Amino acid sequence: MPFPDRIVRTIDLGHPPATVWAAVTTAEGLASWFGHHADIDLRPGGAARIAWDDGARHDLRVERVEEPSAFAFTWQIHGMPDDDPRRTYVEFTLEPAGEPAGTSTRLTVTETGFAQFPADDHAVAYPDHVTGWERELGELAAYLAAA
Repeated sequence: MPFPDRIVRTIDLGHPPATVWAAVTTAEGLASWFGHHADIDLRPGGAARIAWDDGARHDLRVERVEEPSAFAFTWQIHGMPDDDPRRTYVEFTLEPAGEPAGTSTRLTVTETGFAQFPADDHAVAYPDHVTGWERELGELAAYLAAA
């Protein structure tokens, strides 16, 4: 039986796509809900980094930028050796929603690439990312609600 390879989470946010776009693609936005510090070169092939006050960090490679509807990056699974070339692909898609049209956003986050990992690594990484996206999207919603 193959390993699950894909995590998909969708959340409806009561903010227009431009506001959600800024939250997921700028250093200020990312540092407000997806870490404590962030840097991003927002172009395909650009580097990004998200870091937490406890010293944890993720280095990202920007893969797709289609403002205001799609943003994607690849990143390494936490705990893998730094020289391990395997990465998962994370894509944010933003769709205008609400009435009047465009006053809200339906955000979908899809992460793929878990099936490439050995069973022991998959057994840790996949459920960790399932719960991680639930938590992070809740933090995004809270950040936007407070803005």
